[in-house]
Amino acid sequence: MMKHLLLLLLVAVANAKIFERCDWARTLKAKNMDGYRGISLANWVCLTQHESNFNTRAINRNTDGSTDYGIFQINSKWWCSDGGVSRGNGCGIRCSELQTDDVETAIRCAKRVVDDPNGIGAWVAWKAHCQNRDLSSYLRGCNL
Repeated sequence: MMKHLLLLLLVAVANAKIFERCDWARTLKAKNMDGYRGISLANWVCLTQHESNFNTRAINRNTDGSTDYGIFQINSKWWCSDGGVSRGNGCGIRCSELQTDDVETAIRCAKRVVDDPNGIGAWVAWKAHCQNRDLSSYLRGCNL
């Protein structure tokens, strides 16, 4: 029995929560992200789709030795601590906290990132895929 419980626990940890687009949009809206620092809900949904495909466990290692974590792909160099090349910990958290299914910490940290002068432009994927584009499709059919 204990062996089965351990196996189930390991499977649960290994499985990421991957949000469905409209479910994620509703979550962001409930967390007051729509209009935060003038950033529309559609921009947040676009950004996270292109950064992580709505995957809370997403991880990406960068050529500078830093790592991007979680649904927002927040970088370890400036925003969280992972024991690597961190120069700052702007969100005051361990990077692993950005990879939980409870997205509260990730959302709080994303808000902290956009409080800086770069704003939402801190995300390369937003500049490449969302900036100055019609983003209506990201909320289509969500009944928000």
